[in-house]
Amino acid sequence: MNLTRRSFGYALAAMAAFALAPSPSSAQSLTKLTFIQEWPTPDGFWVPWILGNKKGFYAAEGIELEIVTPPTVADTMKFLGTGRAQVAFTTVMDVIFAREQQAPVTAIARYGRGNNWGILSAEGSPLTVADLKGKTIGIYNDAWTKAQLTMMLADASLTLDDVNTVAASDDTVPLLLQKKVDAITGITNAEGTGMATTGGQHAEFLAATKHGVPNSPIFMLAGNDDWLKANPDVAKAFLRATQKSIEYAAAHQDEAVAAFFELYSKAYDEKFITQQWKDTVPLFGEMGPDLMVHNNADWVALLDALKKFKVVSDVLEPSAYYTNQYLAQ
Repeated sequence: MNLTRRSFGYALAAMAAFALAPSPSSAQSLTKLTFIQEWPTPDGFWVPWILGNKKGFYAAEGIELEIVTPPTVADTMKFLGTGRAQVAFTTVMDVIFAREQQAPVTAIARYGRGNNWGILSAEGSPLTVADLKGKTIGIYNDAWTKAQLTMMLADASLTLDDVNTVAASDDTVPLLLQKKVDAITGITNAEGTGMATTGGQHAEFLAATKHGVPNSPIFMLAGNDDWLKANPDVAKAFLRATQKSIEYAAAHQDEAVAAFFELYSKAYDEKFITQQWKDTVPLFGEMGPDLMVHNNADWVALLDALKKFKVVSDVLEPSAYYTNQYLAQ
């Protein structure tokens, strides 16, 4: 699932990621955990574990956390599936597609409580689904984007043939700002953030969940199955530290963003990251014991939709994709 990012330096990002690890003297009694990210360059979604690592939340759980940026978006599941990383920050569809390829990966926690994907248009130009007929829409060229758009259009008895689509290689936002399209696909805390920080406008948002798309969380934390079975206590410790990190970062937003800036001082868009974290925090909802707990109903709805729209050839039972056994409940 492609999401808005800014043009950061790949080498700088990789160097900064490895700089997160504790010094050898402080890490001697810690268990090293490689945490692969969902994107080759840093973004505001990483703020909790960057801050939590700096504050010592992971070290307090006996973990030396190594946050690693993948060479490409396709490498996250490769790292996790082959055991080069033990845990990953990824998307629900990456987990599902990986399972389709029989990769040994399982979602172990959710990041956010719902699906904030939809159609964005310029401020002052709201659209209904029916209005999309004949319009040109900037999209990302991945299966889940097309599936969600198909579901939305079906709500107004439309199909993909009723709209014109333009695929963006990296970011749909410039297409809309340059008026090359009438609307774009995206999420509120990526493309929506980009419209605010780059375009100086509050984009109109047509929520997919109000038009036939399941309200299933987009982002996940996942683990390598073999590692999870062999190290259940470490997995639980990792998730405890991560929940603490999310809660602290949400309550101390300035400190959280400052930690990101400190690490990526030469490889970030400051205005975008600041706003992105502010836009992300509300998506966690109320902090509490169920913050990261998977909801089986969400998975059922998502898998039913994937089957109906033939996004995945062989849909398994929800339990094949996720578990809550490593979360404190």
